[in-house]
Amino acid sequence: MNPETLDTLFSDLGQPDDGPEKTRIERHLWSRGVHTIAGVDEAGRGCLAGPVVAAAVILPVGADIDGVDDSKTLSEPERTSLADVVRRQAVAVAVAECSAREIDRLNILWASMEAMRRALIRLERALDYVLIDGNTMIPNCAWPARAVVKGDSRSLSIAAASIIAKTHRDRLMREAHERFPEYSWNTNVGYPTAGHYEALRTHGPSPMHRRSFRLE
Repeated sequence: MNPETLDTLFSDLGQPDDGPEKTRIERHLWSRGVHTIAGVDEAGRGCLAGPVVAAAVILPVGADIDGVDDSKTLSEPERTSLADVVRRQAVAVAVAECSAREIDRLNILWASMEAMRRALIRLERALDYVLIDGNTMIPNCAWPARAVVKGDSRSLSIAAASIIAKTHRDRLMREAHERFPEYSWNTNVGYPTAGHYEALRTHGPSPMHRRSFRLE
């Protein structure tokens, strides 16, 4: 598909459509010959500790997975179950991270973008198009792409990526809890809670805490 066509792909996205809202963006692209679409999202931007994790997911043309939605709206058992379904049905899934130290060096926004870029590279696929959750484009993105505000509730591919990223990151933090049990990462998975702040006051930050974040 030539660049001029790519530039106009979304010009008529707002036209009426009888299909599911969740797959409207993907169906719009599929119908125009854009088949290998990667949705990418991150998890853990607001955490005090641990990496930011990004996932990239390519779904087959025509995919419509019941229950897939923004990971924040799902219970943990729902996310876990749907992550398995996504992995079984996806053409490809990849996950990447930026560590707490990288977050401190880059800031959380650009570390999130870097984790997304790494996840896309790890797909090891020729991509026709990338759908990015949010309003920020990945710097120097190697593929045609569009940032989709609230994409995890508007795009099936992005929603699938959000579920993969969230379940992967939660698992990492529960494993880290075995080394640093004083912070209760088995329950808060690094997010700011009263108990987490109390543990920081008592024990100080761990090597996995983000020193560029307010930890008090």
